Amino acid sequence: MRQSAKQLKPARLNQTANRSSVAYDKLPGARECRRKFLRFFPEGFNDETYIAWEREYKWLAHEQWNELLSEHAHRRMLRAKEFREIANIAIRIESRTNLLFSFEKMALRDAVKTPEGARLFSTELYDFLYGSEKPSNRFERWCDAVGRLPRKQTRVLTWPIVTVFGFIALPEKHIYLKPTVTRTAAKEYGFEFQYQSRPSWATYKSLLDFGMVCRRDLRDLQPRDQIDIQSFIWVLGSDEYEE
Repeated sequence: MRQSAKQLKPARLNQTANRSSVAYDKLPGARECRRKFLRFFPEGFNDETYIAWEREYKWLAHEQWNELLSEHAHRRMLRAKEFREIANIAIRIESRTNLLFSFEKMALRDAVKTPEGARLFSTELYDFLYGSEKPSNRFERWCDAVGRLPRKQTRVLTWPIVTVFGFIALPEKHIYLKPTVTRTAAKEYGFEFQYQSRPSWATYKSLLDFGMVCRRDLRDLQPRDQIDIQSFIWVLGSDEYEE
């Protein structure tokens, strides 16, 4: 079990990690947000504590996805109409992370118990991840599909649910959205995050843009993928990292 972030005292900044040729004149909070991240993780994205707390379990989930539900494996199971197996694998991989709340995990499990729910989830997930349409169309179709999944009690169409599987499967492209934390982080950074509570491409595109801004400003720290960018945003907005 990882140590609570609240137990970690902000460290002195590592001089190498903190030295940058980047001009922080684009957004008002960029410099202070960077400083906050480095106070907790002085070695930046290579910090051992950062890797243990924020990156490792997300990367392990991605590796499990590649092993069990790669594009080839997903397509093969779709052709065999193994819809329930696809859904079970995806949910099992996510369940080993702390990305979704317990009520969201339960709602998702309930939604794919029926044959139609499993078919809808597995086919539309494949199209979202690997389809040939432009990203906006694929994302909107995925949101529509999640919204049509059978609902027992809790709603399934939430931002964490519609973004978690893309984030695990393709972290070089997709990012994960926790609304409250992300809105707080964007406000601290000075980024005008175009948030709407109902999942839509407009909000997701705004999040991707926020991620691109962070990646640009942190390029000297060499973020590897959206796992690093999402983790940076989490540190900025989560009360786990209050100073």
